[in-house]
Amino acid sequence: MMPTRSAIIQDFERIHAARSAIMVYHYFDFRDVKKQDCYGLLSSLISQVSAGSDSFYQVFYQLYSNHAGGMQKPATNALTKCLKDMLSQPRQGPIFIVIDGLDECPNSSGMPSVRSKVLELIKELIGLQLPNVHLCVASRPELDIRNVLESLNSLQISLHDEPGQEADIIAYIKSFVKANHAPGWTEADENLVISTLSQNANGM
Repeated sequence: MMPTRSAIIQDFERIHAARSAIMVYHYFDFRDVKKQDCYGLLSSLISQVSAGSDSFYQVFYQLYSNHAGGMQKPATNALTKCLKDMLSQPRQGPIFIVIDGLDECPNSSGMPSVRSKVLELIKELIGLQLPNVHLCVASRPELDIRNVLESLNSLQISLHDEPGQEADIIAYIKSFVKANHAPGWTEADENLVISTLSQNANGM
């Protein structure tokens, strides 16, 4: 069975390929600090949405012009306004925004934390109540994330309850360990690593 997260994204991609909708995607990659905060999220979404139509691009170009033709770095609030203005453009088709790996956004530094700022942005986007804008957020069920998202009365699907999730995780671990095993490892060593990682994966 295909994991739910992948199935959702592939369904959006089919709609996008048929040119009946715009799909934009951002992943909070733990290996890239530039992708782990609100600024990185906004920059990613704006650059993708701006390619969707002439009216979106005009909003983006105005931001570019207001900051010395790209010579000045816009503040987070300027990026937020730009994205909201784009999404609020009239007579636009469906827009699907996929925000993946939200739990990889840091939650330990600053007041408010980096993750709380991202959650606030998500609340603001949903608060626009734009009927053509659809937001899909994928994350491990961290308490702070659940507290915010559950309050928005959104449709929720738990991957931990999906029968194909554990098998998919084990298959990935096996593939990674086989391709990256340390010199001198025996088959028993590899199996021990695979077993230990699989038992402690916790849905990831």
